[in-house]
Amino acid sequence: MRWVASDIADAVDGTVVGDSGATIDCATQDSRAVDSAGEWLFISLVAERDGHDFVGDAVTAGAKIVLAAKPIDAGNATVVRVADTSDALVRLGTASRRRLAGAQVVGITGSVGKTTTKDLALAVFSQHGMVQASVRSFNNEIGLPLTLINATERDADYVILEMGARGIGHIGMLCEIGQPTIGIVTTVGSAHTSEFGSIEAVAHGKGELIESLPTSGLAVLNADIPLVAAMAHRTSAPVVTFGVAGDVRAESVELSDELIPRFRLVSDWGLVDVELGARGIHLVDNALAVAAAALPLGISPEAVAQGLAVPVLSPRRMDLTRTTAGARILDDTYNANPMSVAAALRSLAALPADRRIAVLGAMAELGDESQLEHERMAGLAGSLGIDVIAVAAPEYGLGAVHVSDHEAAASRLRVLGEADAMLVKGSRVAALERLVAMLT
Repeated sequence: MRWVASDIADAVDGTVVGDSGATIDCATQDSRAVDSAGEWLFISLVAERDGHDFVGDAVTAGAKIVLAAKPIDAGNATVVRVADTSDALVRLGTASRRRLAGAQVVGITGSVGKTTTKDLALAVFSQHGMVQASVRSFNNEIGLPLTLINATERDADYVILEMGARGIGHIGMLCEIGQPTIGIVTTVGSAHTSEFGSIEAVAHGKGELIESLPTSGLAVLNADIPLVAAMAHRTSAPVVTFGVAGDVRAESVELSDELIPRFRLVSDWGLVDVELGARGIHLVDNALAVAAAALPLGISPEAVAQGLAVPVLSPRRMDLTRTTAGARILDDTYNANPMSVAAALRSLAALPADRRIAVLGAMAELGDESQLEHERMAGLAGSLGIDVIAVAAPEYGLGAVHVSDHEAAASRLRVLGEADAMLVKGSRVAALERLVAMLT
């Protein structure tokens, strides 16, 4: 989105130092992202590291305007001075949303499946118009406004915003910025309970998306999860449900040896056969959620099926690869909570193999339920005939073989061959993508 320095200053209550007519068309808080492909606004956020320390790198790389709250040497770049750069980012994101008045804005939240649903939505809505979407998992008060700032006004029929939450009120705050017209809640379960306190509180927080919708909007809810289905009472917008009991359903579901789901999509808008361009039977619900958002907008069942077949998925989500010795790896290392681990274990169980091993790191942010949930996942693996290697995660208890680090895990796994398969999964703190790199 093209912004002039003087207009940025007006939107964020700042002061221009330099050329008030300087322009940008993209923004970042990461100096490494600045390149010659765009005219960049660099936002000096203060977090674990102070973004003001990287202004020189950003300007050298080509940043035209810098948003700063401290005295800096910005060379030839224009500076917009503000009291607080985090607040200014939110203000500029909100102002950018106002410029997208003609676009449908799709907000996506839930305990699991947000990013994959966003990726599927991008593919489906692209069959019907120009789409802008969050990159990777840009789903917080930094990533969401950046998505809006980086949207192109003339090329935005749809804007897709992933929304994460750390507690009550967080989704509501993101909705104030993004003003969604369509809201999708994938599911609610035992994720982030250390921050919310209970599953009921998680549902309350996720439901803030549905409460924010205008009467002319659309709420898309999982009919099979009572805490999600009940959110229909929190909106005056029309509601479309998905799932076994939903308005949009999957019938005749099959799973290939490569874990690719095929099914018939059934709805009031028509029937269509779908081959999903993503692995895992659990992703069928994500596909149904996107269909439930798209079909009422006039996107045909055939176009929905075409989009669902060709998504560009974010990395480390059910990627299937092989070790140097030939064993298959189901790389689902992007993150982990009990719901996603259970789904991934069942996917591993469906993968043809003589021996199956789940290499699991810790599941973070589970609070008082942490020990119980880890042991429950180890028990589920055992019931599916899957051996567990726990990497620096003693919480899995006696149901797992415990190793201290990635190297120790790799030494055990290198003996596996072409007839074997493994799942590698853990929360971000486990950094198990490093183990996958060691094995491949």
